Amino acid sequence: VQLQASGGGLVQAGGSLRLSCAASGRTFSTDAMGWFRQAPGKEREFVSAISWSGLTEYADSVKGRFTISRDTDKNTVSLQMDSLKPEDTAVYYCAADTIGLGDIVTKVFEYNYWGQGTLVTVSS
Repeated sequence: VQLQASGGGLVQAGGSLRLSCAASGRTFSTDAMGWFRQAPGKEREFVSAISWSGLTEYADSVKGRFTISRDTDKNTVSLQMDSLKPEDTAVYYCAADTIGLGDIVTKVFEYNYWGQGTLVTVSS
C-alpha cells in the first residue's frame, strides 16, 4: 500500500499550487484522507481532511484558501492551495486512516498510512 504525493514547488506569495496524492495497493474510497504539513523545526500539523462521504475540514490558517477533494474512481485526493503565503512553506504529507469509520480525523496519530511528502516553498 502506497501514497504518492506530488505537485509541490516554488511559488510566489499570492500564487496557487495543486497537490495530488495517488493511492495504490488498495482502494481508499471508504477511508478518511488528510493533508498535513511540517515546517522546519516545527511539529507536523493538520491542514485538511475529507471523509469517505466528502465532508471536509480545514485548519483555521488555511480556511477559505485551500480546498480538499477526492476522486474515488482514480483513488486520489487533491489539495488546491490558493492565495499562498510564506508561512505556508512546508513539506506537505497526504495520509489515510484505514482503521477508523471513514469520518474526519485531524490528529497525526489517527492516520496509519503516510505519503513521502512534497515540498511547498512560498517566496515573499
